[in-house]
Amino acid sequence: MATQSADQTDSVVSPKGLAANKVGVLSGAVLGISTVAPGYTLTASIGLIVAAVGLKMPAIFIAGFIPMFLTAYAYRELNADTTDAGASFTWSTKAFGPYVGWMCGWGMVLATIIVLSNLAAVGVQFFYLMLARLFNHPGWESLGTSNKPVNILTTIALLAVATYISMRGITTSERIQYWLVGFQMIVLVVFSIVAFAKAGGQVGHLDFSWSWFNPFGGLGSLSIAAFALGLTGSIFAFWGWDTCLTLGEESKDPKRTPGRAGLLCVLTILGTYLLVALATMMYAGVGTDGLGLGNEEISDNIFGALAEPVMGRWGGMFLFLAILASAVASLQTTFLPVARTMLAMGSYRAFPAKFAEISPRYLSPAFGALVAGIVTAAFYTAVTLLSEKTLGDTIAALGIMICWYYGITAFACVWYFRHSLFDNAHNIVFRFLFPLLGGIALLSVFVVSVKESLDPENGSGAEIFGIGLVFYIGFGLLIVGAVLMLVMRKVSPSFFRGETLPRSTPELTKTR
Repeated sequence: MATQSADQTDSVVSPKGLAANKVGVLSGAVLGISTVAPGYTLTASIGLIVAAVGLKMPAIFIAGFIPMFLTAYAYRELNADTTDAGASFTWSTKAFGPYVGWMCGWGMVLATIIVLSNLAAVGVQFFYLMLARLFNHPGWESLGTSNKPVNILTTIALLAVATYISMRGITTSERIQYWLVGFQMIVLVVFSIVAFAKAGGQVGHLDFSWSWFNPFGGLGSLSIAAFALGLTGSIFAFWGWDTCLTLGEESKDPKRTPGRAGLLCVLTILGTYLLVALATMMYAGVGTDGLGLGNEEISDNIFGALAEPVMGRWGGMFLFLAILASAVASLQTTFLPVARTMLAMGSYRAFPAKFAEISPRYLSPAFGALVAGIVTAAFYTAVTLLSEKTLGDTIAALGIMICWYYGITAFACVWYFRHSLFDNAHNIVFRFLFPLLGGIALLSVFVVSVKESLDPENGSGAEIFGIGLVFYIGFGLLIVGAVLMLVMRKVSPSFFRGETLPRSTPELTKTR
């Protein structure tokens, strides 16, 4: 008879078989920050945001933070009532029923797969960039970008490693993340301080102005359309903090720890973004030439262009390593929420029952992580072959997915607690007002994003039948999900009849 591992015998398990009592407030926030990946996110999004809003980048980061912050309270309240690894999927099903819940879960799964492909792409790009600098072979830089066969094969290899680590469970992930997150945050702070110190002597530099924090006033004031486009990129920049909430069943205090970790995560991320945004603007400006943040030639990789001018050759190497660490760290932790969402969907028979299986050794949803890795590799390969600017197209599509499932979750909070919304001041603010405003903001950005995605010029220019590739990646894959949902209704009708996860409210739950 095979002996049980120490991991298995020493662990308390959740109702779904996950390892319980593992994640505290700090470790949950670290895992959330890792999933957001500030280093990766900033190098990929600063150029896109500046192209849309110019001098108003700090204002747009704050504007993107607001719906995330408001929605975080919806997550906190829902988690306190129902702690479940399915998070958005479970809560939206209880509030609105199986069809809305299934589509919310599908949107979350898709968003994660898109992000996983992005993270792997940035990780590979900085891997070859670092090797090129380290061994003084500039030609190696193209291996991570323009050489598609090498790029795809290296990306798949990196995905395979991350998938394997994620299959080993939450404890392995947590230990690695402290080092990776700490390193990238320290390097980003050092980079910002040096950029502030050197800013005065650079061509195109800017002096600080409070008008940068007012999107509709002062120099460079925005139109509503430009504000909405910039907000899409900003919302993308905050994606991933909800990882804290999908770990509720594995937390030390399931009712309170995930919500506190989520709020700590989004506040830390906002501070980091504003620091780096101000440093890069004051150092390089927002011009379209040279190191200007509006230069299209460097917009996909701002840190790749600024690292050595700001920090010198060896300091720049540390920044390259920090961005690589950021991408690798997030690549690993991003598997956590998607695997747990699929675990919950399998447990409630919204997905095939195979997804409900737990690794007996690591007490983790290993099958879900494996499927996510395989699908991500296939998705990345397909998009890379179709698009010349994979990163930009997938970021734009991701904005659609984020607004979809975050928005549904925000409205689910209001509807789920509808019978007690006005019982006290706490409920009015945190269960009604904050989630409602967050949901409305996300719905508005979703509508604008889908409309803009129809035009190929709002992405890389790649199109199919005259419609932008971004539309097919974003809204088109939601339509594919609706078709798959109908297939699952035939295959597994119990979930759609409300037998495995019925609609409910807190009042109904108490009377059963």
